[in-house]
Amino acid sequence: MYKLLIHLSLTDLALISTTVPKMVVNLFFGKRNISKVGCGTQIFFFFVLGGSECLFLTLMSYDHYVAVCHPLRYLVIMNPRVCLHMALVSWTGGALTSLAHMAYAMHFPTCGSREISHFLCEVMAILKLACEDISAYEKAVVVTSIVMLLIPLSLILSSYALIFLTVLRMNSPESRNKALTTCFYHLTVVSLYFGSAMLVYMRPSSYHSTKLDHILFMLGAILTPMMNPLIYSLRKKEVVSALKKVVGCCLT
Repeated sequence: MYKLLIHLSLTDLALISTTVPKMVVNLFFGKRNISKVGCGTQIFFFFVLGGSECLFLTLMSYDHYVAVCHPLRYLVIMNPRVCLHMALVSWTGGALTSLAHMAYAMHFPTCGSREISHFLCEVMAILKLACEDISAYEKAVVVTSIVMLLIPLSLILSSYALIFLTVLRMNSPESRNKALTTCFYHLTVVSLYFGSAMLVYMRPSSYHSTKLDHILFMLGAILTPMMNPLIYSLRKKEVVSALKKVVGCCLT
């Protein structure tokens, strides 16, 4: 599990790095322009990291399933070679999806104003400036959302359904609490990330609003990656006790 957590942490760090530095420059220096190459680069890395995170979260749910339901076989099933293959599949899947979206979105010519109504080069915001019909691309976004969001989410929920059935049969309250605690933190991350992504990419275009899209992108692309280390750290008793001391000092 910790090998997958390392990759998830790297993904979170890189995902923030694709958006926050440019946002800081825009805010403090007033430089609100970006080149077409820079915009395409930002789109590519944003989709690479976002798609990879979806797959990493899915594979981590399988890791939890093996740990809870087949603990004696865990080291055999989740050996270093299998973890490496999982990481490669996640990174490759994210890269291929991203390359397709970036190449397709950036080939559209723009008409009139080139001002993007967003705080980053987001694909759907850029396509609002396109001169051509983008209905085919919108259908491709739906298909991608099913492959990268709905299917992984279904696998995650299936894994946890099997985990909860196993937990209910456990005789030891300590083992039951430990398994439920591990699942709770992972499900929290899954809810934040998949929830915001599905609301952005799976809503009908008629229900889109600029302000809501900005909030959802802030939640999924910035706040959730920043919160992941804290959420997973709360599993450690030392971190929880230190956090209680800090909160206690602030309140007194």
